[in-house]
Amino acid sequence: MKPGIHPVSRPVVFRDRAAGATFLTRSTAHTSRIIEWEDGNTYPLIDVETSSASHPFYTGTSRIVDTTGRVERFERRYGRTAPAGR
Repeated sequence: MKPGIHPVSRPVVFRDRAAGATFLTRSTAHTSRIIEWEDGNTYPLIDVETSSASHPFYTGTSRIVDTTGRVERFERRYGRTAPAGR
């Protein structure tokens, strides 16, 4: 790697505003806000709207919104897909 062209990766706390969850990970994102973490150290804080703690796909609450019968019409026209593993 060339020196001086890569961003610095450091520990950062991300806070999910929807779920209230916080997690510590590494990031190159910049922020001026800081937070004291459970280990007593202070880390940069980045607020996010959605994370795996609140996103419907990861929480298992996702639904297919089908108000016009598109899924059923597709399945009638083209049939169901082959079972997994074939």
